[in-house]
Amino acid sequence: MNTDPIADFLTRIRNASSAGLKMVEIPSSNVKRAMTQILFDQGYITNYKFEEDDKQGIIKIALKYNPSTKVPAITKLQRASRPGLRKYSGAVEMPRVLNGLGIAIVSTSKGVITDKEARKHNVGGEVLCYVY
Repeated sequence: MNTDPIADFLTRIRNASSAGLKMVEIPSSNVKRAMTQILFDQGYITNYKFEEDDKQGIIKIALKYNPSTKVPAITKLQRASRPGLRKYSGAVEMPRVLNGLGIAIVSTSKGVITDKEARKHNVGGEVLCYVY
């Protein structure tokens, strides 16, 4: 039994990226779907597909690499909040990742959004992870 599904999501992407795989399959959930959509919108992954099966479904993610150097688009995925130590942030003190070059994925009352959107909507929430 996996106690932290978001850490599992990040670890699967991190391991597939470091191994140079083109595709990774992850068990689906609503938060993982929202995080996948954010990674796609921000340009960190090439494509994704949600497949439904009899249990919970699967997310298939096509990872993105630099065509000439084969360096992954995602250089670091870091879990911020975890089950044993939740990290919350208000709209004013929302973290800036690499001075705005990276993103923080935040779970708010408006849904799972990036740190930039949270500042724009003036909402705070639980900081799930940092991506750059």
